Amino acid sequence: MSDKGCGAPVGGVALADVDAGDQAVIQGVVTRDGAPLRGAYARLLNTSGDFAGEVATGDEGTFRFFAADGDWKVRVLASQGFTAEYAVQAEVGKVIDLKVEA
Repeated sequence: MSDKGCGAPVGGVALADVDAGDQAVIQGVVTRDGAPLRGAYARLLNTSGDFAGEVATGDEGTFRFFAADGDWKVRVLASQGFTAEYAVQAEVGKVIDLKVEA
């Protein structure tokens, strides 16, 4: 997948340095064969499947969303036809960590 494919900003956030505070955080890392996967896309969807946001992973294979409390879906798309979807429940003050092996 090209980093320019859909205009999503490239991720690359450092996951270790987030303090949720008064936010609900959904974040993760996408890997393939144990190595970070650059250029995968993480999409945040509401429970109806409506698009809320998208980021492309950077060199570290990471992504992060700040979301409202409640139920969400994270859909990850990567090269070689990989697609996976994860149901998450965001809560203010908590960090949800996803590990995706593409």
